Amino acid sequence: MGAIQIDRVTKVYNADRRDVLALDDVSLTIPDGEFGCIVGGSGCGKSTLLNVIAGLEPPTEGAALVGGRPVTGPGPDRGMVFQSYTLYPWLRVRENVEFGPSLAGTPAKERHGQSDELLAQMGLSEFADAYPSELSGGMQQRVAIVRAIANDPDVLLMDEPFGALDALTRSGAQRFLTNLWEQRRRTIAFVTHDIDEAVFLADRVYVMSPRPGRLRKEVVIDLPRSRDPEVLTTPEFADYKREILELIHETAAETRA
Repeated sequence: MGAIQIDRVTKVYNADRRDVLALDDVSLTIPDGEFGCIVGGSGCGKSTLLNVIAGLEPPTEGAALVGGRPVTGPGPDRGMVFQSYTLYPWLRVRENVEFGPSLAGTPAKERHGQSDELLAQMGLSEFADAYPSELSGGMQQRVAIVRAIANDPDVLLMDEPFGALDALTRSGAQRFLTNLWEQRRRTIAFVTHDIDEAVFLADRVYVMSPRPGRLRKEVVIDLPRSRDPEVLTTPEFADYKREILELIHETAAETRA
């Protein structure tokens, strides 16, 4: 239902009257219901690739498909969560969560029941009537994820959503997200530069080369679910982290050469 397919996508920007090749012939698939992380150094096109999937930017060549349907623009089948806190500051938490369903014409009683359930699942019930400014950064991102889920998308697209959080809050947010994913099994494309985060979260890690962004390798993460922080200390985790870091470093060295 929600598989993500990137079919030979190239993206060229025109900057200062010259062409900049951001993505070069990228093809990858995140199977339906799987958690995929896209990693690479700054400028490798991670966020550009996510924006193409979201329909926020058209590819110069190639195509993105979700559930077998070509992406031609933003749509309700895709929920997006950004690094910055994108909640509406003038709306309370419950109103933020119900904003999308309200636009879609969902009856008020149904919206309220849905938001009550989601906020309870995520430990946010007592903050339903708070404004975003009254919440910590980690809680704001949890609300942003719940808001995206409330629209019942086939896939979630996440652009370094925990990048601005401190280490302890980030660890809690990662566990929150994996619990949410295990409950609902939406396909997730998650952009990060943090290798530990990628290995902890993902079923597959897609390693990108520096600009122009190309897919260097897909690494299948065969660690048992559910995962807790103790998995970070295992030899298997260290092996995956080493493999991905070596791929990134090798690619960077080849690019400089």
